[in-house]
Amino acid sequence: MKRNQVGDVLYLTFPAFEEFDFVYHGFSTRLGGVSQGIYSSMNCSLGRGDDDENVILNFKKLCDAIKINPHTLVFSAQTHTSNILEVTKDDCGKGLFLPRTYDNIDGLITKCTDVTLVTFYADCVPIYFVDPVMRVVATAHAGWKGTVSQIARKMIALMKDKFSCDPKDIITGIGPSIGSCCFEVDENTVEEFNILPEHIISGCIKQRQDPANPDKFKYDIDLQRINKNVFLDAGIINEHINVADLCTKCNSDLLFSHRATNGQRGGMVAIIGMRDAM
Repeated sequence: MKRNQVGDVLYLTFPAFEEFDFVYHGFSTRLGGVSQGIYSSMNCSLGRGDDDENVILNFKKLCDAIKINPHTLVFSAQTHTSNILEVTKDDCGKGLFLPRTYDNIDGLITKCTDVTLVTFYADCVPIYFVDPVMRVVATAHAGWKGTVSQIARKMIALMKDKFSCDPKDIITGIGPSIGSCCFEVDENTVEEFNILPEHIISGCIKQRQDPANPDKFKYDIDLQRINKNVFLDAGIINEHINVADLCTKCNSDLLFSHRATNGQRGGMVAIIGMRDAM
């Protein structure tokens, strides 16, 4: 991903998306905000103990950097589901300036201009979707549960069924998340992944002996690669898949990581929307 510095705000973008002048997007880092302590400094998560005023100001600074109106933001309501909500201009401001009228939503999609979709992260996989032909954008939060339930595939199916999108036209992005280098799980968790087809998880799960208990095993899982395989299986062209290949835990000085801080942290956001064609 490309690093963009505007004043003290640093955010990331996919160069492939920047080819379309009607698309704006970004992924926040932890740099450039006003929050202090464990939330330092660009915390974009409400409800974690940071002052709401700080979070609102952080969003305003981030939006200024990306050149968008903060009142167009629409927040997800994440609970590690694979539920997706189509949003319109009537939803603008929900989550930040207005109460949300929905719950249990980990994916957002829109065909409207001047509607900015926002999903939240601190290790889970951010997924972006752009159909430049039908003019549809979407974003999805894929934690390990969302990855297992294939929220990426469900989003592509919705784009096809609701908006007549052709998967071959869809450009996708997989943002920073915890990498296979750091996403260690136990046997109970890895069993959840075994419901996925073999060609989706092949090579994505590595078993190794637990050094603390030689009779048991630990597993390292590559969530980014699994989601990429889901894309390919759902008809996305390989050249249309952009992967950040950036581990949040390994880069916890730049990005918030739940595992690196034992949950003592702020949060980042994936942002995407459309403006009227120039």
